[in-house]
Amino acid sequence: MADYDFRPGGSLKFKGGVAEGGIVKKKKKSKPKPNSQSDSAKDRERERVKELLFKEDVELASGSASGSNSPALPGSDDRKTDAERRFEEAQRRRLEKKVAQLARKTHKDRVNELNAKLESLSEHHDIPKVGPG
Repeated sequence: MADYDFRPGGSLKFKGGVAEGGIVKKKKKSKPKPNSQSDSAKDRERERVKELLFKEDVELASGSASGSNSPALPGSDDRKTDAERRFEEAQRRRLEKKVAQLARKTHKDRVNELNAKLESLSEHHDIPKVGPG
């Protein structure tokens, strides 16, 4: 039994050291700290998106194109019925409202909202465990 009493401790050693082409660990890159400049950049980006959408709406209103699913000629606006005009106007307003809502919320807000919704659900909606344990 004395043959089995010796137990070496510590981790395994590789042949060769760092100088001989052994283990070389990569250095971690440091992340830049968030500051007020990133917030102002986000605000500028939101404003730019709003301006682009406003320009597109102006172009749509001028008759360059109508609706995303019905191509129309520039002079064919008078051929549309009142219901078609009201539908396109309502569709345009819904799109503007949706874009404004998306531009207002940050990713963090959307994640918090989803987490709150999931917490409010009952346990009936939980994913059941499969298998032992």
